[in-house]
Amino acid sequence: MSGIKKLAGQTLWYGVSSIFARFLNYLLTPYLTYKLTGSGYGEMSLVYASIPFLNTIFLFGLDTAYFRYVQKEEYAKNIYNTLSISIFSSTLFLSVVLILFNDSFAHLVSIADHPEYITLSILIIAFDALSALPFAKLRQENRPVKFAMVRVTGILINIAIIYFFLSLCPRLLEQNANSPLLLIYNKDFGVGYVLLANVIQSFYQLIILRKELFAFDLKFDFPVWKEVMLYAMPLAIANFAGMINETFDRIMLGWWAPVQTQEAARFEVGTYSACYKLAILISLFIQAFRMGAEPFFFKQATQDDAPRTYARVMKFFVITVTLMFLVVALYLDVWKHFIQNEAMWEGLTVVPILLFANIFLGIYYNLSIWYKLSQKTSAGAWITLVGALITLGINAAFIPRYSYIACAWATFFCYGCMMAISYLWGQKKYPIPYATKKLCAYMVIVAILYFVHHAITGWWPASWLNFTLATLFTLGYLVFILRVERKEFSRLPYVGKMIYKII
Repeated sequence: MSGIKKLAGQTLWYGVSSIFARFLNYLLTPYLTYKLTGSGYGEMSLVYASIPFLNTIFLFGLDTAYFRYVQKEEYAKNIYNTLSISIFSSTLFLSVVLILFNDSFAHLVSIADHPEYITLSILIIAFDALSALPFAKLRQENRPVKFAMVRVTGILINIAIIYFFLSLCPRLLEQNANSPLLLIYNKDFGVGYVLLANVIQSFYQLIILRKELFAFDLKFDFPVWKEVMLYAMPLAIANFAGMINETFDRIMLGWWAPVQTQEAARFEVGTYSACYKLAILISLFIQAFRMGAEPFFFKQATQDDAPRTYARVMKFFVITVTLMFLVVALYLDVWKHFIQNEAMWEGLTVVPILLFANIFLGIYYNLSIWYKLSQKTSAGAWITLVGALITLGINAAFIPRYSYIACAWATFFCYGCMMAISYLWGQKKYPIPYATKKLCAYMVIVAILYFVHHAITGWWPASWLNFTLATLFTLGYLVFILRVERKEFSRLPYVGKMIYKII
C-alpha cells in the first residue's frame, strides 16, 4: 500500500502543478474564442496541432529513456551527460533546417499566408526540447516544488503577455492613437501574439532551469548513447504515431472539411478544437497521472508485488476517470459556456465521444508499462502505428462527408483499439491481475447513465430536470463505487477508513 500512497503523493505534487498550469492555459479558451475570430482560433489550432509532431522529433523519447537508464548503476554516472549533449546537438540542427523551410511547412498545415507562425513555433519547440531533460531530472530527484514553480509561473507569464497584446494594447491605443505601443503592436497579428507569449514562456522556463540544463560534463559515452537510442527509437516512433492520433485530425480537417472556403474550414477546425478542450477534467488528470506514474512504475518494478500494485493503480484510475466522465458529460450545459463563441456550440455532440476516447487513452498509458519494463518498446510503436492507421483511415474516408464528427469517432476507435491490443498482448508477455470485468462494467455503467440522461432531457429539456438528474446519477454512481470497493477504501488512511465506516 505504501507504493500506492507514494504514487498518490507524487501525482498530487506534480499533478497540482501540471493541472494548475494546464488549467490556467485552458482558461484562455473562453478568452481566445472571444478575442479571436472563429477562423483565427482555427489557425491557432492548426499551429498547435503541428507542434507536437516536431516535439517528438526533437526529443526522440529520450526523457522516458532517461527514467529507464538512470535506475541502473552502470549508466547513472554518464546518462545525463550523454543525453544532454545529444539533445543540444539535434535541437540546434533541426531548428536551423526547419526555419529555412518554414514556407513549405506553412503550406502543409494550411496557413500559407502566415509562415511567421511556423518560425515562432520552431522556437517554442526548441526551447521545450532543451528543458525536457531538466524537467525529467527534477522528477527523478523528487524535487516537485521547483518543478511546480517553473510550470505555474511560466503559464502566468504566458497569460499576462497574451492579455497585454490582445486586450491592453488595443485599449491603450484607443486612448492615444500616437502611443509608442505602435512600434510593437499590430492588430492583425492576433494569433502571432499567442505564439510569441508561448515563446517567451518556454524561454523563461529554460532560464530558470539553467542549473539543471548545464548540470552535465562534456563527456559523451557513445556505447551508452547507442543503447539508449535503440531503446528510445521505438518510443519515438510510438510518440510520433501518437501525435497522429492526438492532433493530426485537425490538420486533415483543415484539408478536407466539407465547406467551400478556407476560412470556413478553419472555423470547423476551431470549433472541433474548442469542443475537444471540454474533455478538460479527464485530460488534466491523465497528464498529472503520467507525471507521477512514469518514474513510479520504473522504481516499483524491482518489488515482488509490482504486478499487484499496477493492477490496483489501474482500478483507482478507472474509478476516477469514469466519475470525471459523468461530471463533464452530464453537466455539458454548464461546461459549454467555457466556449464564448456560441456559434461553436454546434460541435458539442463530439464531447462525450472524446471523453470516452480519453478514458481509453488513459487506460492504455497504464497498460503500456508492460512493454517499457520488458524492453519491448517496439511493441508500443506497433500498437500506436495501428492506432495511427485507424485515425488516418477513418478521417480520410469520412471527414469529407461528416466533418469533425468523423474526427471524434476516429479518436474513439483509435484509442479503443490501442487499449485492447495492449491489454491482450501485455497479458501474454507481462501478466498483471487487472480486475478486467469489473473495470469494463464501470465504463458500461457510466455510458448507460449518460444515454439515459440524454434521452430523458432530450424529450423534456427543462434545465432543472437536467441538473437534478445529473446530480442524482453522479452521486448514485459514487455511492455504488464506494460500496463495491469498500474493502479497498478500508485500506486507505484517514478519509478512506472514514468512508468505509460510513458505508
